[in-house]
Amino acid sequence: MLIPPGFSQRSIVTSLGRIVYYVPDSEFLRLSEDASASSPLVFLHGFGGGSSAYEWSKVYPAFAFDYQVLAPDLLGWGRSDHPARSYRVEDYTSTIIEFLEQTCSGEPVPVVASSLTAAMTIRAAIARPELFKGLILTTPAGLSDFGENYTKSFFAQLVKTPILDKLIYSVGVATREGIRAFLEQRQFARPERVYPEIVEAYLESATQPNAEYAALSFVRGDLGFDLSLYIPQLTVPTAIIWGQQSQFTGPAIGRRLADLNPQAVKAFQVLEDVGLTPQLELPAVTIALIRRYLVELGINRPLIPNT
Repeated sequence: MLIPPGFSQRSIVTSLGRIVYYVPDSEFLRLSEDASASSPLVFLHGFGGGSSAYEWSKVYPAFAFDYQVLAPDLLGWGRSDHPARSYRVEDYTSTIIEFLEQTCSGEPVPVVASSLTAAMTIRAAIARPELFKGLILTTPAGLSDFGENYTKSFFAQLVKTPILDKLIYSVGVATREGIRAFLEQRQFARPERVYPEIVEAYLESATQPNAEYAALSFVRGDLGFDLSLYIPQLTVPTAIIWGQQSQFTGPAIGRRLADLNPQAVKAFQVLEDVGLTPQLELPAVTIALIRRYLVELGINRPLIPNT
């Protein structure tokens, strides 16, 4: 939840609660008038214990002189509201749409999104294609793709037990040791890439009041779905980046998903020696790929700031 230097916090109110988001501070960064008037570029984080816009914080500052960067904490995560409810896919597709409508004046914008949120963003783009200029997605998976049923897994069944679910969260997830173990063993390809700042940022988000509701909805599988049933309907130009070492869904699943709609999915790139979040493991490489795909997808080239 750490905010990079040169960025400030704003918020909007959606139908389900307040969403906090982060934007460049024009005075601090001395942005030119051209840069301030350029197109928005939205970054959406994925889900997991302690997720927040921090996930993209090593990437989105690189675009602040070329785009109006917006990086929200999604509902139930980070500094945004945490309604005490069981979350559903529709909660996120609807609030993603509301966020774009309120912050981007209804104009089509490029969106960069991660993991399950990326899969939900595909559904939002199917429902409201006029809001999206292009999608650049890292490991977009619905967790139940091609008929797989994540909800039948042992851990998903375990956290469906009342009282036990919150105990598991408080003891096994929302602790410094639990977060580090998950990042090192499940999210990153190389544990040495997990440095203290990452752990502290995830811990701060995971220990917010009512943070367990969204996290447990994710772990139970309430937010999962079969993306293969939706991706053929996508019309927005899309590029997909997939970590070779992603432990939740491997690149073979990603390739199958991409092959369902080659008209929309223009690029599919596997990154070696990377796990679920290349934006944290290899941010410089991720920045380079995003810049490449912004051009290859036919999205307007960024304005060059005055010198």
